Amino acid sequence: MAKRKEENFCSPENAKRPRQEELEDFDKDGDEDECTISFTNGTSTLTAAEVGIIESIQLRNFMCHSMLGPFKFGSNVNFVVGNNGSGKSAVLTALIVGLGGKAVATNRGSSLKGFVKAGQNSADISITLRNRGDDAFRANVYGDSIVVQQHISVDGSRSYKLKSEKGTVVSTKKEELIAILDHFNIQFFMKATQLEQMKEDYSYIMETKERTKEQINQGEERLTELKRQCLEKEERFQNIAGLSTMKTNLEYLKHEMAWAVVNEIEKQLNAIRDNIKIGEERAAKLDRKMEEQQVRLNDAERKYKDIQDKLEKISEETNARAPECMALKTDVIARTRAFNDAEVLYNRSLNEYKALKKDDEQLCKRIEELKKSTDQSLEPERLERQRRICWLKEKVQALQDQESSVNQEAAQFEQVIEKDKQEHVRIKREDLDVRHTLTYNQRQLKELKDSKTDRLKRFGPHVPALLEAIDDAYRRRQFTHKPIGPLGACIHLRDPELALAIESCLKGLLQAYCCHNHADERVLQSLMKKFYPPGTSRPQIIVSEFRNEVYDVRLRAAYHPEFPTVLTALEIDNAVVANSLIDMRSIETVLLIKNNSVARAVMQSQKPPKNCREAFTADGDQVFAGRYYSSENTRPKFLSRDVDSEISHLETEIENKKAHIINLQHHLSALEKDIKRNEELLKRCQLHYKEIKMKIRKNISEIRELENIEEHQSVDIATLEDEAEENKIKMQMVEKNMEQQKENMENLKSLKIEAENKYDTIKLKINQLSELADPLKDELNLADSEVDSQKRGKQHYEDKQKEHLDTLNKKRRELDMKEKELQEKMSQARQICPERIEVKKSASILDKEINRLRQKIQAEHASHGDREEIMKQYQEARETYLDLDNKVRTLRRFIKLLEEIMTHRYKTYQQFRRCLTLRCKLYFDNLLSQRAYCGKMNFDHKNETLSISVQPGEGNKASFNDMRALSGGERSFSTVCFILSLWSIAESPFRCLDEFDVYMDMVNRRIAMDMILKMADSQRFRQFILLTPQSMSSLPSSKLIRILRMSDPERGQATLPFRPVTQEEDDNTS
Repeated sequence: MAKRKEENFCSPENAKRPRQEELEDFDKDGDEDECTISFTNGTSTLTAAEVGIIESIQLRNFMCHSMLGPFKFGSNVNFVVGNNGSGKSAVLTALIVGLGGKAVATNRGSSLKGFVKAGQNSADISITLRNRGDDAFRANVYGDSIVVQQHISVDGSRSYKLKSEKGTVVSTKKEELIAILDHFNIQFFMKATQLEQMKEDYSYIMETKERTKEQINQGEERLTELKRQCLEKEERFQNIAGLSTMKTNLEYLKHEMAWAVVNEIEKQLNAIRDNIKIGEERAAKLDRKMEEQQVRLNDAERKYKDIQDKLEKISEETNARAPECMALKTDVIARTRAFNDAEVLYNRSLNEYKALKKDDEQLCKRIEELKKSTDQSLEPERLERQRRICWLKEKVQALQDQESSVNQEAAQFEQVIEKDKQEHVRIKREDLDVRHTLTYNQRQLKELKDSKTDRLKRFGPHVPALLEAIDDAYRRRQFTHKPIGPLGACIHLRDPELALAIESCLKGLLQAYCCHNHADERVLQSLMKKFYPPGTSRPQIIVSEFRNEVYDVRLRAAYHPEFPTVLTALEIDNAVVANSLIDMRSIETVLLIKNNSVARAVMQSQKPPKNCREAFTADGDQVFAGRYYSSENTRPKFLSRDVDSEISHLETEIENKKAHIINLQHHLSALEKDIKRNEELLKRCQLHYKEIKMKIRKNISEIRELENIEEHQSVDIATLEDEAEENKIKMQMVEKNMEQQKENMENLKSLKIEAENKYDTIKLKINQLSELADPLKDELNLADSEVDSQKRGKQHYEDKQKEHLDTLNKKRRELDMKEKELQEKMSQARQICPERIEVKKSASILDKEINRLRQKIQAEHASHGDREEIMKQYQEARETYLDLDNKVRTLRRFIKLLEEIMTHRYKTYQQFRRCLTLRCKLYFDNLLSQRAYCGKMNFDHKNETLSISVQPGEGNKASFNDMRALSGGERSFSTVCFILSLWSIAESPFRCLDEFDVYMDMVNRRIAMDMILKMADSQRFRQFILLTPQSMSSLPSSKLIRILRMSDPERGQATLPFRPVTQEEDDNTS
């Protein structure tokens, strides 16, 4: 059975259609019953099948069929039979779509374009509805039938044509189709049972009630206006009698006005005199401040000169001692060289003496051995000793060669180890530097990332919290003026390329704060203590009186046609910020030159521009007339606009630093391994060297022993004694020479020590002078800054004094003018009122009262001659007010009575709904009992749901089952009973069922068929269209039953290419 929801038709299982206009649900506990929807005929008293039934339907290129129909339907029972694929369901689908339903509502397709036959451009549906009798829809236009034609394009769009009985096109709008269906009461189940009509009536009543309330509110507002008008009319009537009184009051107000003007001018004069007095006091105060500033400037200049004199004195003394220091250093080097030479000669003589002494001992030993020897028959032993001596000498020579080689190898190992250790120290120092840089970069990266969400975090992680604390303190009136800062957040760059230059110039001032006075500074210091722990650096606080105008620095500002100053390169909205930077850093005198070489040329190769003290380059380098300082920073930290670029650069730099650290660690590890391996090799070489030395000494000792034995046997004793005597003489000569060399060496040593002491003394003095000069240089820079600051302070007070004197003179001139004006006003006032009167009101208030009184007098003069008309207007206004007041009271009583009636009628509505529900349940049980089934229907009016449970057979033998648990035939039979039970409480022009007897056995099919035919026979004025694949040959012969047989499907007929579609797509196509 076709159903329609929201102006569209849906499938028989789940569709429903509310009214075009949504009604407000006044019943929060129960909405419409969600039941099967049928095409109902409402309360109409039609004769048999006069309106709303389907007379015929015809399809072209619809689904798989080139042409179906036209099918002529009877007025009562119609069976559409045919094999699967013959087009039965196509007829029902076309009926749903043709009357405005959506594609998804048919459960046969995903979109309208899917209903166009493959290979065709469009499809057409034509449905003829009966339109006869007294309830016909626009019978004079359409006639006895209405033809609904729908054209569906292959792109999914559709169009309508509504034709009359004669084929004339009446309308092409869907709204006309909806009107026709509404007229035939093709509505929900609730509308068919009059529940919807009752609900609409109640909603209309509630709307009427709300409109009435609105009328009451409007009436009350109108009452207020009428009351005001009535009072005005009454006041006007009463004012006629008080006209003379108003004129007297007007004259008195004029007298007060004359002397009120005098009073105000006197107050202005007093205020000007007070301002002049305050200005004179402030001028005296500025004079004192200028004198104090001049004293501070003189002190700063004197301090600067004293420090400069000290530095010059130290420099002169250092320069004077430099030649002496160089001469002493040269003398120390010469004496050290002479001492070293003498020491070498002495050591050589000492070695020679030791060798002679050893030879003497050996000679004496040989002589003794020869004297004791008496055996001259040892020739064979002598020959053996000679061979042994030759072999030992060869062995000693080989060992000496090996010793030289090992010694060289050890020296090489020592050099390599020393070189690796130096490299290790260098790499270790580089690793430490890189780690420090990495830590700084990571901290800076965190601050930059935090600044993406809060730019203020670039100036420190505690800045947002500190500013919140400042705002809170200012709200509590702890500050005279709210401090401003950080200054870097209050300035903007005109040229982003100068960010590093400006940061290098302003430095810590970017994080500084400005306070109006020292009391505000103390409050700010106490707030900073909460966020900056002891030992950490805090932002600088600048104390200077807040001004609303920027200093006029045109006379002392630097100027260059090509390069800006720091002041002109910045956009500063706050005058206090600009003045603070001018006071603290003289930004009007600092040039910004991007190129380093150009900056040197401007500042050093020629005379610097007028008033220019220094310049900064784009790389952050600082350039003076005679000095150049390179910047330690390579990128801006606070003023960069491209934070993402800075973050990316820092992340890349951090990754590079980490990679560098890893490489350095690998290098250190390799160096440590090399050092350890070379030290082990050196140790082996040294051990080997010692072993060779021991072998050499041992072999030489053996050679000497053998030679001594041979000499003892072969050399004459006398010769040996002569040789011993000569050796002793040599020893005496060498010993004497050695004593002379030792004495000479001691003399040279004392001379060397004396020269070193003199050199160390002069060097110490020069170092002491350098150590004294370093802090003096820092003090000199500070004193220079202090002098500049005091000069700016003096200039500041001079400007303020000049500006203040100009203002004071202006006030004095204004005082003279006001005194003259006072004399004139007093003369005018005496002419109006000779005696001065005391006036408490201001001139402006009196002026308003005079104008208002004049208008009243003029109005009364205009109406003075028509007193009766004023009286009449007053009476009419009063009557209108009383009449409207009575109407409002009546409407309030009506609203109260309406609420009581509505409460009673709503209870009746709920009772009626329960009766319909009960009737449906009873009819459902009665139909099921024909097959000994039991069933339940549960209506949930609140959630708009309906649940059905059926138990085949004896009801007391098993529990009720959900419909999904039934067999196909049982479910089909139960569905037929359910539909018939709904039909019993709802009327419809026509009803459709598709394949209602599927999965039924013969018994269920026969019983279901009998029930349907019985109901059709009892309702002959309604049309039934039943679709089934069965032959229906067993039906009884009757003129009320018509059987339409479908042709068998064509060969090769394919399945339609349907796909799931969303509700949104279907809405678009329809």
